[in-house]
Amino acid sequence: MTNSNRNNSTSKGWLWLMGVLIVLAVLAAAASLYYQYKHLLHGEHSSVKQAIEEVKSVKKAKNEYDVIVVGTDPEGVAAAVSAARNGLSTLLVDGRNRDALGGLMTLGDLNTIDMNYVPKLNPLSKDEVLNKGFFSEWYSKIEGDSFDVNTAANAFYNLVRAEKNIDILMHTQKIDPVVVPEASGNASIQGANLTLADGTKQTVKAASVIDATQDADFAAAAGVPYTFGREDLGDPKSRMAVTMVFKLKNVTSEVWDKMAKRLNNDSSDGTGVNEVSVWGYGEMSNYPPINKERAKMRGLNMGRQNDNTALVNSLQIFNVDTFDPKSVQEAIDIANKELPNVVTYMKQTFPEFAGVELAGTASELYVRETRHIQGEYRLNIVDVCTNGDQWDRIGFGSYPVDIQRTSPTDNGNVVCDPKQYAIPFRSIVPLKVDGLLVASKAASYDTLPHGSARVIPNGMAVGQAAGAAAKLAKQEKLTFRQMSVSKEVITKLQDQLNNQGMEIKPITLKPEPFMEHKAYEGLKSALMLGLASGAYDNNFHLDDAANPKRMVNLVSSARKMKPEAFIGDVSHAIANLQNNDKIPLTLEQASYTITQALGLKAASTEAQSKLMENKLLTETTVKLIADKQKLTNADTYLLIKDLKVGVTGKP
Repeated sequence: MTNSNRNNSTSKGWLWLMGVLIVLAVLAAAASLYYQYKHLLHGEHSSVKQAIEEVKSVKKAKNEYDVIVVGTDPEGVAAAVSAARNGLSTLLVDGRNRDALGGLMTLGDLNTIDMNYVPKLNPLSKDEVLNKGFFSEWYSKIEGDSFDVNTAANAFYNLVRAEKNIDILMHTQKIDPVVVPEASGNASIQGANLTLADGTKQTVKAASVIDATQDADFAAAAGVPYTFGREDLGDPKSRMAVTMVFKLKNVTSEVWDKMAKRLNNDSSDGTGVNEVSVWGYGEMSNYPPINKERAKMRGLNMGRQNDNTALVNSLQIFNVDTFDPKSVQEAIDIANKELPNVVTYMKQTFPEFAGVELAGTASELYVRETRHIQGEYRLNIVDVCTNGDQWDRIGFGSYPVDIQRTSPTDNGNVVCDPKQYAIPFRSIVPLKVDGLLVASKAASYDTLPHGSARVIPNGMAVGQAAGAAAKLAKQEKLTFRQMSVSKEVITKLQDQLNNQGMEIKPITLKPEPFMEHKAYEGLKSALMLGLASGAYDNNFHLDDAANPKRMVNLVSSARKMKPEAFIGDVSHAIANLQNNDKIPLTLEQASYTITQALGLKAASTEAQSKLMENKLLTETTVKLIADKQKLTNADTYLLIKDLKVGVTGKP
């Protein structure tokens, strides 16, 4: 054989071999794609568990920064990165003995995100995340609407350490505000006094401070006024339950498939499974707790991790003083006693859980509600339910107003489900103290809108805005309070945030049907008092028939508007009335109920004129009531509106 023939044969051989290799590569790629597609279809999860990276903390801070961010929860991380990217020297300091960034998400193990989505014009269109900017940047680095806590912690840390302008200081024992009184009677913050891990003290000066702690601890220590729990609804001792998140192991792809088969075929609303999240199993509320006075299970919210474990946000614990270490430890002890029984109940009730086991609990409690600071503007429930825009918007929310249980006998409540509402800059500017912004769920929100505004995507948007505002305040030589009344400066802030990816342009949405009802003004009063709920469909049943018993309950609950005015016994109004929960409510009976509650002496036939005489009922409302013999829920809300104005002097 000649050399040329040999070369020819060799070339053909190589070509044949290369062809085979290409075919094999294509087949391998196709198999890989099929495998990934199969995983997606069946909810299988093939990610690898990351090792958590050690946070490199400075031993001692510099003596001065442009801004100090207090708290390493997601809001604090967002604020620090935003400030640094805007050119400010930034100290991110934590005082909770943490080893990782991310707080509630990574140490409270709350690994399922309450997401905000863009309002859909087409019901069949894909959900689009509402919160852009820093939240979306971080969100792109994790597994989805539930995540592995190590992935999340590393994502937070990597975003922080990429910024040369940030120093991280962990394990401080105490962070106290440096407060300077002003002639106006207010005060200003000029930095923080730190007690370091070794007990030494250091004063760090700063032009501004951002309080991103869960409970506005720094702001409260500085003298910022606040309400506590449901105080603004006349119930200061009540607040939403805390939760101990717990971990289950042996949550394999097979278990996940079985959960999906059950819940994705469930006809009930509010249940489902995707690749990383589970929501449903409402039957778990039937679990009989050992401690019936302090503990209660709700349906299972489960977030998948990358090692065949899942974190469960479902065990609620009541009457916990989260500022008292003894009370916190008591709550942890209650959880540790309940959880083995909870898991046994799950295994016995649902076959798919037969092989799962309890694998531990979070290192921090999930605390939903403590302080609500008083700011230059207080976000209210009407703002949220009516999709209100704000001239000084710095972020948007859309999560349902989800009020969790306040006691084991309470069922919780969804007040409304907004499409999109704005969070104003004024709500993070506290009263009485300047040089300070509060960028957390403890911002200036009433307790009801807090049920929506508290979710973490909102908090991260507010954190990003706070970091940018600190830069603008320095640049414009203004205080935050001065900024909060300047439309020109706020427009600059909004332009800056839009340029940095936030998307906070004005919104105009079609009015909700209830906003066009003739009794809308009455409904607004009922909403502000916590007396009306529209649930997920925003249906307040305004035109449904009212009855005498419901009127008694309504007026009794309205007592919170001014307790000292309600000196009578409202139950006397229906004491001799048979079938009081079935018969129609007349205007005469409704008026009599109010006079009985207030201790006004009047026969039922005289009650209406008595109320009008005392300016507790208006002619306008009487004319709006179409049928005086059959009042609707809307009519009763109009009566409550007049009562509120008459008793408090305020609409």
